[in-house]
Formats: sequence, C-alpha cells, structure tokens
Amino acid sequence: MCLAVPVKVIELLDGQMAVGERLGVQVEFSTALLEDVKLGDHVLAHAGIAIETINEAAAAEALAIWNELNGP
Repeated sequence: MCLAVPVKVIELLDGQMAVGERLGVQVEFSTALLEDVKLGDHVLAHAGIAIETINEAAAAEALAIWNELNGP
C-alpha cells in the first residue's frame, strides 16, 4: 500500500520543484502535476511528487491520524 503524506510548502525552487516540511523533516518534491503552488500551501506528496493541494484542516487531520497509528 502506498501513502501520500501532507507536506507544507516552505520554499519554491526552480524547475517546478519545492521544499516542504513533513512530520518535522524537510523534503524536496516536484510540483509539476499541480498549478499555482504557493508558499504555505499544503499538498499531498507521494514518491517525491505533489499530487493534490489540500487545506490546512485536512492536512492537520491526516497528520493526527498518522500520529495516532504510529503511537508514541
């Protein structure tokens, strides 16, 4: 099973690339599949590619579930 994890965009790079923060870790990913990605946006990223823009509430809910499943 594959999972897409919410990522907050913290830097836009050249060539349709971005840096985001996911679970306290910075990751680099492609934004080529999305239009008009902005700083502060939340996206679902899978295998290094942003596949959907989501709102902050949806990102927080997904991360809360992720943390609950992974325990302390």
